Amino acid sequence: MMFFDLIVTNLSYLLLLICVLISVAFLTLLERKILGYIQIRKGPNKLGFMGMLQPFSDAIKLFCKEMSYPILSNYFLYFICPIMSLFFSLVIWFMFPIMMNLINFDLGILFFFCVSSVSIYSVMLAGWSSNSNYALLGSLRSVAQTISYEVSLAMILLGMVILIESFNLLYFCYYQKYIWFMILSFPSFFCWFSSCLAETNRVPFDFAEAESELVSGFNIEYGGGGFAMIFMAEYSSILLMSMMSVMIFMGGDYFCLLFYMKLVFISFLFIWIRGSLPRFRYDKLMYLTWKCYLPLSLNYMIFFIGILLL
Repeated sequence: MMFFDLIVTNLSYLLLLICVLISVAFLTLLERKILGYIQIRKGPNKLGFMGMLQPFSDAIKLFCKEMSYPILSNYFLYFICPIMSLFFSLVIWFMFPIMMNLINFDLGILFFFCVSSVSIYSVMLAGWSSNSNYALLGSLRSVAQTISYEVSLAMILLGMVILIESFNLLYFCYYQKYIWFMILSFPSFFCWFSSCLAETNRVPFDFAEAESELVSGFNIEYGGGGFAMIFMAEYSSILLMSMMSVMIFMGGDYFCLLFYMKLVFISFLFIWIRGSLPRFRYDKLMYLTWKCYLPLSLNYMIFFIGILLL
């Protein structure tokens, strides 16, 4: 019986990862379509029905391209960093509760903290091992940005954990049966969403890949399969942050179709912001997290502790 359970568990996780990778493919298509309409032009519309096969064509093209290795790069780290980046962005999905075999993390939020903190090493080492000034600057910016915003993310999440007295993601579903936490703490949700943009290196916080300053940032030396893996890791983390936003602030009932519609809407917001806003100034980015988001998230945490004590 235990062997059968193990097979079902592994199949469940495999199915989850396949769904995530397919979602990543179609999220890139959605982004290109939306950005096309924002810029008053058509997005990809030639390959398949309305360009539906475009992401798969791009993936085949990238993985079939020859990879170039800079002579002065640290070969092993340069090669392993994109794989590490994709690995961490997919492993973090294991905290998603699967009811197929009643698989559920009791410490799902802690797992999220651990893996998201470790994943910054892949960006840092990718920039350093490329042995390029642009890549190194991009990775240093990304490290400083991610560490800064992880502090406010952790405080916001800890406030919610104190409110429900559990690290289990399923409890967010139970406790929001009558009122969403977004209504209870809208400023906290606003800080969370902005921090998610910074955490995933998206516009207006895309300093790790600032084209006007650093050409392409930490991934400048990567091409072909390495670039494709970094690209997939970024979009997987966008989907994950959208899922976390819906789970923690907007009901979180993942048995319902509405959950996935909300997830798509949050992902759409990521793309909409990319098409609408210019890049922030770097010193203002740091000012925003340490002077605005951190005090607010700390105040909310103290407020929730007060509610709990009452």
